[in-house]
Amino acid sequence: MKEKIKSVYVCNVCGEQSPRWMGRCPSCGQWNTLTEDVIRETPATKAGKAPVLRGEVTSSKLRDINVNDEKSRILTGIEELDRVLGGGIVIGSVVLLGGEPGAGKSTLLLQICANLPAHLSVLYVTGEESIRQIKLRADRLHVTGDTVTVAAETEIETVTDLIHTYKPSLVIVDSIQTMHSAAVSSSAGSVSQVKECSAQLLACAKSLEIPVFIVGHVNKDGAIAGPKVMEHIVDTVLYFEGDRMLPYRILRAVKNRYGSTNEIGMFDMTGSGLREIVNPSKMLLEGRPLGVSGNCVACTMEGTRPILSEVQALVTKTSFGTPRRTASGFDFSRMNLLLAVLEKRGGYFMGAMDVYLNIVGGLELDDTACDLAVLLAVVSSLLDKPVPDDTIAIGEVGLGGEVRSINNLDARVKEAMRIGFRRVILPRHSLSQLDLKEFSDIELRGVSYLRDAIEII
Repeated sequence: MKEKIKSVYVCNVCGEQSPRWMGRCPSCGQWNTLTEDVIRETPATKAGKAPVLRGEVTSSKLRDINVNDEKSRILTGIEELDRVLGGGIVIGSVVLLGGEPGAGKSTLLLQICANLPAHLSVLYVTGEESIRQIKLRADRLHVTGDTVTVAAETEIETVTDLIHTYKPSLVIVDSIQTMHSAAVSSSAGSVSQVKECSAQLLACAKSLEIPVFIVGHVNKDGAIAGPKVMEHIVDTVLYFEGDRMLPYRILRAVKNRYGSTNEIGMFDMTGSGLREIVNPSKMLLEGRPLGVSGNCVACTMEGTRPILSEVQALVTKTSFGTPRRTASGFDFSRMNLLLAVLEKRGGYFMGAMDVYLNIVGGLELDDTACDLAVLLAVVSSLLDKPVPDDTIAIGEVGLGGEVRSINNLDARVKEAMRIGFRRVILPRHSLSQLDLKEFSDIELRGVSYLRDAIEII
């Protein structure tokens, strides 16, 4: 039987196939993203050959499927991870975990093995390390491994055979870029290999109802390397974020079929593994300077969790013709917009001032409810007058200088009370959302315009 060999060019960004190489992808418009894949085609089975036998297809009435029992989800024992997943690992789901090298992906997966109940077994398939290296990391993380089976294998057909043989409660594949299929002739890590290996793991997870964790490498832009279709076929896509120079790690879901994508989990990278940060607000405010100008505390919502974060601003006279503006952890365009509002509606000339904005702890603030805190920090640095240490500012600032209403105000004020703040500057229109008797221990100062908030501090 003669094989036909042909080449196709696949876009690394959108997965679009082209019969010839082009400098620009015709689908997504990205440049230099087409890579060559060699595909071997086998002629169809001739007449008279025995038909291919297929397994029986199982089906059930929708009303007979029970998802309320305790077997629908597996609790990992790591509360931060369970929150991001939507309440635990769903049976038969496929989870794709990506992140920068050294972020802690393999560490987190080994800690899952340590925290699972004793009656659940795990198959850990590694293509990047030997089983002895896995053992060394497990000893450092104090993972006994009584129910963990480790296999150093890179052929996906062998991996699926192991899954059918052991039928574990959880499968971990580290990583998908090291796996290859004998049915595809291209090298491991190519677009065709990643698609084929992901499809086989997906079919195995759905047919046997075994959850699978897949580790994915990321490219220089921070996106998961490989075709975008891999992110579409899996059930959940998680990203490990965080600067390697800082010990904090943020686990964020960008896709979740069984839960919210707004939840985050926060971890602290230590010598003995990842430690959960149960109280991120307290952690982010540790070491906050008191009585220093240019500081104000903001409150952002990550899913259902309010998080307090310190906003630092430094305003100095520029030495050049054009003032310099820098923002770390805050949207640069949003900062320029707020500075224009401050100059036009607040009466503070910013055209000859350099402005440096920093969000402490590496957190990214994209919530418009942090606008008021940013502007108060800028004014505090400009006037060299500190914002009171027991004051927090919550509110969105419009182009007219008005302080607009925000959502989840009740949860934000409760978090401020729990941390120990005594005064909250908030939109006047939002006071009607609160039960004032419940917040009798904290001073609520409602403001309608930016000028009113500046007068308070």
